[in-house]
Amino acid sequence: MVWFMKSRKTDTHKRIAIVINTAWNIYNFRVGLLQALQQEGYEIVVIAPRDAYVVALENLGFEYHEITMNNKGTNPLEDVKLLWDFYRLYRGLKIDALLHYTIKPNIYGTMAAGVLGIPVISTISGLGTVFLNHTFSFKIARLLYGIALKVPKKVFYQNSHDRDLFVSHGLVDKTKTALLPGSGIDLKTFAPMDVPKKSTKISFLLIARLIKDKGIEEYVAAARILQKKYAIECYILGGYYEGNPTAIGKEQMQQWEEEGVIVYLGESDEVARHIASVDCVVLPSYREGLSRVLLEAAAMQRVIVTTDVPGCKEVVDDGVNGFLCEAKNVNALAHAMQKVITLSPEAREEMGKKGREKVAKSFDISLVVEKYKEALLGIFVE
Repeated sequence: MVWFMKSRKTDTHKRIAIVINTAWNIYNFRVGLLQALQQEGYEIVVIAPRDAYVVALENLGFEYHEITMNNKGTNPLEDVKLLWDFYRLYRGLKIDALLHYTIKPNIYGTMAAGVLGIPVISTISGLGTVFLNHTFSFKIARLLYGIALKVPKKVFYQNSHDRDLFVSHGLVDKTKTALLPGSGIDLKTFAPMDVPKKSTKISFLLIARLIKDKGIEEYVAAARILQKKYAIECYILGGYYEGNPTAIGKEQMQQWEEEGVIVYLGESDEVARHIASVDCVVLPSYREGLSRVLLEAAAMQRVIVTTDVPGCKEVVDDGVNGFLCEAKNVNALAHAMQKVITLSPEAREEMGKKGREKVAKSFDISLVVEKYKEALLGIFVE
């Protein structure tokens, strides 16, 4: 099914477009990569639905173009229109290569690029809810990925389990795949900070979109167990994700707050400040691409508690810089959090230092930049 692929000779003037489902995502997770490519002489174009972060991206010198995208929708007519919108936009922009992220750009944007003969580098940064639940949506997504991923010159994954899943289902040729150490962590931005000595209570923080697949219900239940025995503080930071089939609603969050089991901090762009204020970051997720939150916490020398699943376990050496537990298991999560509570401050500090060392060695943003530079070089020297 390669009927839509054409050959294309790249121009000497190299315009690279990055396409993601939100400008927020680009600004918060990809700016370091884009600035590094900009310094290499590439002209950077960003394509995403318009939100409050567009101005910030333009202020960094990036050319912006808007595309309308229903990130949570599964309406086939909407998706056909999106495919056409991608085609029309790409046709007019004279793009030399595309960096696609998130499911709809990776599928519909890549199909459009295939028709136009524009080289694509796809990044599968996580599988999302449709791959966790073997529903009709999963079958459709698998079919569409199988068509679209014949186009890219390179397909990056953030953990070997996701790559193996795509390869075993025949969705991608393994020879064009490679692994990335996440989106890369800027070790200057996420620098070590001492835990404030403001309370004798051990504090925990979960940072995630408010969906059940992040293990939020298990975190609340574990907090409820531990608060019967220990003086602890449990926080949640993250935005509501209405429309997702596993979304946690405002009413539920308010009930937990009224019960006194957690404190909800809302949304924030100052993630580092919130990480700095706690002893431990917890993410009981069912599956990740490669958790950026955990990498940021480790870079800031915080102990981590997370689940023994792809995308989480890669960040933690159990008992060295944090603790692993079984996913969807409240008692196992409570036990892992209890281990943090019973550590001495000196032991927590030492575990934090080990986490920082791990991130510096394996997940620094410079490693990610080099991977993309090599992939782009492979396109432009053909």
